[in-house]
Amino acid sequence: MFLWLGCAHPPPEGAPVPAVPAVSVAALTPPPAFAARAASVGSSPVREILALTERPGVISFAGGLPAPELFDTEGLRAAYDAAFAGSARRALQYSTTEGVPELRAAVADRAAARGLPTGPDDVLITSGSQQGLTLLTTALVEPGDVVLVENPTYLAALQCFGLAGARVVAVPCDEEGMLPDALAEIVARERPRLLYTIPTFQNPTGRTLPGARRAAVAEIAARLGLWLVEDDPYGDLRYEGSPVPWLAAHPGAEDRTALLGSFSKIMAPGLRLGWLRAPAALRRAVVVAKQAADLHTSTVDQLAAAHYLAEADLAAHIATVRAAYRSRRDALLAGLPGALPAGSAWNRPEGGMFVWARLPEGHDATALLRSAIAHGVAFVPGAPFFTGPADARTLRLSFTTHTAGEIAEGLGRLGRAVG
Repeated sequence: MFLWLGCAHPPPEGAPVPAVPAVSVAALTPPPAFAARAASVGSSPVREILALTERPGVISFAGGLPAPELFDTEGLRAAYDAAFAGSARRALQYSTTEGVPELRAAVADRAAARGLPTGPDDVLITSGSQQGLTLLTTALVEPGDVVLVENPTYLAALQCFGLAGARVVAVPCDEEGMLPDALAEIVARERPRLLYTIPTFQNPTGRTLPGARRAAVAEIAARLGLWLVEDDPYGDLRYEGSPVPWLAAHPGAEDRTALLGSFSKIMAPGLRLGWLRAPAALRRAVVVAKQAADLHTSTVDQLAAAHYLAEADLAAHIATVRAAYRSRRDALLAGLPGALPAGSAWNRPEGGMFVWARLPEGHDATALLRSAIAHGVAFVPGAPFFTGPADARTLRLSFTTHTAGEIAEGLGRLGRAVG
């Protein structure tokens, strides 16, 4: 049966359908161009480097990937079984945009246990914390608005703000992170919409913003009028030192901070589960943005995660992950003196997934990467993480996905690449 358009009386049943007239290729008009934002924002150099490292035998310090052998596969399988056993119909059905109540309550309990009073209604479940950042940008940023970031900062955040048409301005940093005096001067001058920060075990540098600076950032935001977006995907991965309270917990930040969290680093990134805690008015705006984006995050994945958090010993699992990553961080730090050129420098992060290094004068990390890949090892040059002029001598090394022995072999290859 055909739906006949364009005439009052369709042809009789069985009548031949008129042929579509041929159109000359020369007469075709191309479709409209892509939106300017699609053309102005490039693909992730990190993702492109990861594609180069998929050759068998390459030892990669490039990707910020959790170690797959540490995933609690049995516990997660049991959690999915429980989600279906509880109610397969519910697990496979649409859900609310805000997230299933069990998972929102579990997230709230974990946040409250870390010193930030939080109830289930304060939480929105997202499809990874990256979606949370995208939704916040949709709700807060107009084209041309100024967004402040640390320098360097998370590459996918720069992509997100670029697609929104924001003007990204870097806040000067030292080895401990943002400089509050510089932040205050830039806020007063630029009148930005928001500040995006990863204050704990930052990507790409691994550094942690001290408590006194966090308090100063909160005070500046309250005094000068600024939204704060605090991204915390790595906070559970502390290997030494004392925890520092969230920026969101400091006086002045309560009514203006959106806190992003993730299950990717402590459970598994394939779940694509994150969460967002924000003041009520902002959270409502973000819920509307999420409705337009994907309606809601996968119901079955949420229910499985809620079962896992209720039944599994997550603290013991995180302790196992921390112990393995601490050993791998130490192996990387022990081998860097023999792998990088004399005069190089690097930090010692107290947690997270990354070590940040700088080559001596006259060296270029991108040029070294080409030689490194030829020797079967990879890392990420630091230049793409910068806003404005980049430090071409910097590089990011992730230590989580290889054993200590593999790290030693990879650093040996890197040393040979340096020559």
